[in-house]
Amino acid sequence: MFKIQTLNKISDIVHQHLTAENYLIANEEPVPDAILVRSASMHDMEMPESLLAIGRAGAGTNNIPIEECSKRGIVVFNTPGANANAVAELVIAGLMLGSRNVIGGVQWAAQNLTDKGGEVAKLVEKGKAQFGGPEVRGKTLGVIGLGAIGAIVANAASQGLGMDALGFDPFISIESAWSLSRAVGRCTAVDDIYAKADYITIHVPLKDNTKAMINADSIAKMKDGVHILNFSRAELVDSAAMAAALESGKVGSYVTDFPTAEVLAMKNTVAIPHLGASTPESEENCASMAAAQIRDYLERGQIRNSVNLPEIILGHSEGVRVLIIHENEPGMVSAISAAIGARKININNMQNKSRKDMAVTVLEIGKMPDQRLLTELMALPGVIRVRTFEE
Repeated sequence: MFKIQTLNKISDIVHQHLTAENYLIANEEPVPDAILVRSASMHDMEMPESLLAIGRAGAGTNNIPIEECSKRGIVVFNTPGANANAVAELVIAGLMLGSRNVIGGVQWAAQNLTDKGGEVAKLVEKGKAQFGGPEVRGKTLGVIGLGAIGAIVANAASQGLGMDALGFDPFISIESAWSLSRAVGRCTAVDDIYAKADYITIHVPLKDNTKAMINADSIAKMKDGVHILNFSRAELVDSAAMAAALESGKVGSYVTDFPTAEVLAMKNTVAIPHLGASTPESEENCASMAAAQIRDYLERGQIRNSVNLPEIILGHSEGVRVLIIHENEPGMVSAISAAIGARKININNMQNKSRKDMAVTVLEIGKMPDQRLLTELMALPGVIRVRTFEE
């Protein structure tokens, strides 16, 4: 029986994958084999030796101590694409809200017309001109990052809204490339997006090379009056540069799903309270995906959508399966093979994959290794964790 701890309220759909016959799920499990988490911070959490995996029901993993997990052989999963449609729909809504100043008009009506009685219609006609804004049809939308969300937005803009959509993503996956409409233009440099787009939407992860990528220099390369949307991470945009650009009119509007004190003080800004994935469908999709990934790892050793370990896709076992998480150092595979070979145990199949400093070796052998051999494998320099599976 595997024990799963939940750090946030998680959709009951997880029980479809983590059934009561094999899993105990509780929010106060003192010795969990795995953790399901949404937004709760784990940086100050004491993680027990029993912990094998963490499933993040969402894409971002800033709330999880990834480096520490890697050192301890804890596999961290996320759920890329599970909330893509929910976020993409809000991006399209944000595109309209920023272009047409709908929020400004709604706030004006609520603040000025509620007690005007029969004068409301007249006052509406008199005051509405201050909230005019352009249509998006025929305009150019630049999409920076063509992952699951960016691809949906680009397709919707080009196929449904009558926009000229341009995309930039030097690391686009084959799956995302296949999902793109032929109508979406390809840019080979982000500066092409800056120069050509009337609207720019950002869909990239927060990394050292993307932090504050929208700054004074990049904004200077954009069209006057450009509208910018950020539904990825607050830190992708330099707040001081954005405030100055909004004040001068260089940027026509800024729409973001990440309110901060600085953003809330800016003019011509739509600050949405992080509602991108806040749909029941998204929460179910993320929970289901995270639960299935944890199940496949705990029961079979398969690793899919891990943020700290390589992908290991496994079919039917050809014997007893041994999974070894280790440092990505020369000689590791030969040392592991030698330890098993010394016991006259035949290796039926082997898979070794690495990701930066981490690697995983999966062996399928003729018989279950005894505790002595498992201890020898764990004692090899660079080995972090050893697990066995017998179907």
